[in-house]
Amino acid sequence: MLQLIGFDGDDTLWHSEGYYREANDAFAAIVGRYVDLGDRRVHDTMLATEQRNLQLFGYGAKGMALSMVETAIALSDSRISAADIHRIVELGKSVLQHPVELLPGIREAVEAVAAHHDVVLITKGDLFHQEKKVAQSGLADLFRRIEIVSEKNAATYRRVLGEFALQPAQFAMVGNSLRSDIEPVVRLGGWGVHLPYHVTWAHELENGLGDDEPRVLTVDAPAAIPAAVERLRTLAAAAQGGH
Repeated sequence: MLQLIGFDGDDTLWHSEGYYREANDAFAAIVGRYVDLGDRRVHDTMLATEQRNLQLFGYGAKGMALSMVETAIALSDSRISAADIHRIVELGKSVLQHPVELLPGIREAVEAVAAHHDVVLITKGDLFHQEKKVAQSGLADLFRRIEIVSEKNAATYRRVLGEFALQPAQFAMVGNSLRSDIEPVVRLGGWGVHLPYHVTWAHELENGLGDDEPRVLTVDAPAAIPAAVERLRTLAAAAQGGH
């Protein structure tokens, strides 16, 4: 049966991607002063640069800002001004400085799940920024453990489960990203509750799950999470022969 429930942070507990979208739109406007490219081309080049730099900078606003600077220099053939480089750096700072805003109903959802299961927070990104978000969220006391990781993959989830001495079938992950939150857990033999967010970073859209994956339930609001977890608990018990 299910014993441990994991929650993602960004765009599951609190809003995040919208701030990155605003920064990227402002970045495109800055670069557009130097090159005759449509916004889509600027965004595509920026995405490719960010993905290439992930192994160096990791996830988060700091890596985004550095990738923006690199992209702007490349697209402008080094013509971009120091003043505009400064504006780009400020875009990164603006993302880091946004106050934490919880999704409506998420505290109540986590509390309801925590009343019957151990819950852990597994969030990905810059350590300092994520620690700040966790502290400002006011949710830290609800979680048995808080894991801030550089990547969410099978190895990460396997490590967390090992520390709890649990099998994947005893674990479910709640999150907005199929790629990072759901697919790795399901591939291990675990379960997932997918809470789609209205905007998603293109990097997180790539996944190999089908629409009819039986180990995943999709909900449209935080209030539906507790019922989905209980449904998965029933399915997990049935899969294990009721034990």
